[in-house]
This record gives sequence, structure tokens and C-alpha cells, in this order.
Amino acid sequence: MKVRTRLTLLFTFVTAMLMVSYGIAVYYSSVEARENSFYAQLNNEAVAKANLFFQSTLNEKEMHRLYKNNTKTINEVQVAIYDQEFNLIYHDDSKVDYVKEDPKMLSRILKNKEISFFIDDLQAVGTVYPHEGKNYLITAAGYDQYGYRSINHLLTISIIAFISILILTYLAGIFLSKKALSPLSAMVDQIKKITAGKLQLRLKVSKEKDELNELAQNFNGMLERLENSFDAQKHFVSNISHELRTPLSAMITELELASEKEQTREGYQQTIQCALGDARNMVKLSNSLMDLAKASYDPNEISFSEVRLDEILLESYATITRENPDYKVSVNINDTLEEHQLIMQGNEYLLQVAFNNLIDNACKYSPEHVCSIAVGIDTEGLVISFTNSGIVISNEDLKHIFEPFYRSENSKQEKGYGIGLFLTEKIIHLHHASIIVVSGNNETVFTVLFNHQA
Repeated sequence: MKVRTRLTLLFTFVTAMLMVSYGIAVYYSSVEARENSFYAQLNNEAVAKANLFFQSTLNEKEMHRLYKNNTKTINEVQVAIYDQEFNLIYHDDSKVDYVKEDPKMLSRILKNKEISFFIDDLQAVGTVYPHEGKNYLITAAGYDQYGYRSINHLLTISIIAFISILILTYLAGIFLSKKALSPLSAMVDQIKKITAGKLQLRLKVSKEKDELNELAQNFNGMLERLENSFDAQKHFVSNISHELRTPLSAMITELELASEKEQTREGYQQTIQCALGDARNMVKLSNSLMDLAKASYDPNEISFSEVRLDEILLESYATITRENPDYKVSVNINDTLEEHQLIMQGNEYLLQVAFNNLIDNACKYSPEHVCSIAVGIDTEGLVISFTNSGIVISNEDLKHIFEPFYRSENSKQEKGYGIGLFLTEKIIHLHHASIIVVSGNNETVFTVLFNHQA
């Protein structure tokens, strides 16, 4: 069932419930009002006829004739008058006694002064009438033909009005829901046109500050992110293909040359060493890509635990110096640092990858392969700086240094893939930290700031 149909039915149902509640309230109020009005009319008729009986010159026969003549034209009220001893002294028509008075009823009238009750469809009242120092008991009964006709007419009109208004409400609901949801239908038509090859398309955004406009803006934002992701993926695949092609082509060429002609033992060993070097480069590239994939996970899926940054840093120091004996790395940890200032929530593996990249990058581009690491504290948090002297990075290169596969002109003399710094920045940001680089005066410094809140 479409939303438009559901809204229409819900709107119609709510309207029907309100109308039914209102109709029931009006109907029963009218019934109660009619009932009370006719009781008052009966009481007035009873008193009027008692006045006519006790204070007029009409005798009982004339009053009977008056009663019978009235019953031919109107629904006359039947009245009976009793004295205090419960003796009947007047009755409009004793042969047809609607009330069927008995001593018990008359006693109740005398005690309560006034009572009212139903006899099937008839209404009846009993009241005490004082006259010349004596109390007389009067009963009056009748059928409220006009009142019941009015109530039935009201009920008929209410049912017809209910059905008519319900139909009109349903039709109005269809019209209004269609009009209200027309922007959503337009969005659906626009969304159908968006495919993987047309991610540049966007939903039209109106100036209205409503939920549909907010939905369109958020959807456009999602498309923007998807388009950037697709572009980055295409760029990533293109660069990976290029980086893999170089060592593979070199390996194929070396092996083909080795297989086409006889070589000395030393020649074969040299060919094997070259192929082995290219294979190792491919392994390094593969490992870098795996690390990049791990750093690109949803932060909620990466396990964080309590880690000590100084221990991870020293582990990176030991790993890099063990793999590269010619690297000269020094680590200086401020003596004033307390243990709790070095502890944070993080992923040990990813942090070690980031520190490895920073140390290796500093040593690689230093003529003497020297990297100085300093760990300190400032007002914002823990600060770790990686400093090397030698090649200065230009301002233009600094703008792109953290982009994937970007390599400056100065760095192309060293082997690399342009992934390390991009991966490092991603890992640092995952840990709610920041990284900045400053290069000048024959010195380059990468500074990582771990906030206290992180």
C-alpha cells in the first residue's frame, strides 16, 4: 500500500472517529434534553389540570369530554389526582390507566414530593399538589411524540451527514496527500535517472524549510560522497595498476633475458637478486595496501584498547633500526611526562604502522639517514615530533603531501609508492589526533598532537 493511500485512510479514519464521538455526544445530549423537557412539560400539565379541577367551574364530566376531544387532535397527557388517603378523586380515563398507581407508588410520591419514571415508551411524573391546607397526589403520563420524532430526525440527518462528510473527507484526503507528496514523487523520478555512470546528477532542492527539502539535501550529500568515493576508487585502481606494472615488467624482462641466453653463475644470481628485489617491492606495496584498507574501515569496526604511546613508539624504533641498520634514530622522551599522559584509547597495530612510516620517511629523505624523535607535552595534549635534516619540501608539495600516490620531485630519487603519508594521516585522524608538517632551513618536522580528550 502506498504512503498516499495510507495517509488518506488514516486521515479518514481519524475524522470518522472524531465525527462519531461528536455525533454520539450530541445524540445522547439531545435525548437527555428531550427527556428532561418532557418531564417538565408533564409536571406543568399535571399542575395545570389540578388547577383546572380545583379552581374552575368545570365539573368532572366536562373535563373528561375536554380530555377525549384533545386526544383526537394531540397526544394528550393523562392525569390522575389522589388525596392523602390515596383515594382517587379524579382520573382523565380510569379505564385506560397508563400509570397503574398503587399505594407503594403513592407513598413514594408523598415522601419524595416529586418523582419521574418510564412506563415502556411513556414518561410519567408524580408530584404533591397543596390546596386549601391539604396535599393531593397527582400523576401525569404521556408519549412525547414530537420529541421522539425530532430525535429520530436528528439521528437520520446525522447518519446522512456522517456518510457524506466521510466521502468528502476521503476525496479531500486523496487530493491533499497527492499534492503534499508530489515533491516526493518528483524525487523518485529523479532518483530513477541516477546510475553508477550518472552520479553527478542531483535532486532539485527547493527554498522550503521542510522535511522533504532536508531529505533532498542529505541525499545530495550522500551522492557527493559516493561520487568522491567512486572517483577515489578509480584513481586508486589506476595508480595501483601503474605501480604494480613497473616491478612486474622488470621481473618479466629480466627473466626473459635470462632464459634466452646462457649466463654464468654470477649472471644468474644477479638476475635472481634483481627479480627478488622487485618481488620484495611488490610485497611492500601489498602490505601498504593492506594497511590502507584496515585504516579505511568504519571507525566503529576497529578495536580500540588502552595503549601506551611511548611503548608503541619504541617498538617502531626497534623495528625500523633492525630492518635498516644504516638508519640513525634517536628518541627523547621528556622526563616530566607522567604515565597517565602517555596512555590513550587506540589501535596498537595501526599506530605502529603510522610511527613506522614517519620514522622511515624521515630517515629515507635525510642524506645521513638521521631521524630525531621528541616526545613532550603542551596545553593541548601529548606532542610527538619527527625531525630530519636534508631535503626541504617546497610549499607546493606541502599542499599535496598527504594525498594518495602523490610524490614530489625531490622524493622520486628514493623508492616509494606515495601511500605512507596518506595512510599515516588517516590513522592519526582515526585516533582523533592531528598531524602537521613544517619544512624549511634545511629541516623537515612532522608533528603529531594527541589531544587529552582522545
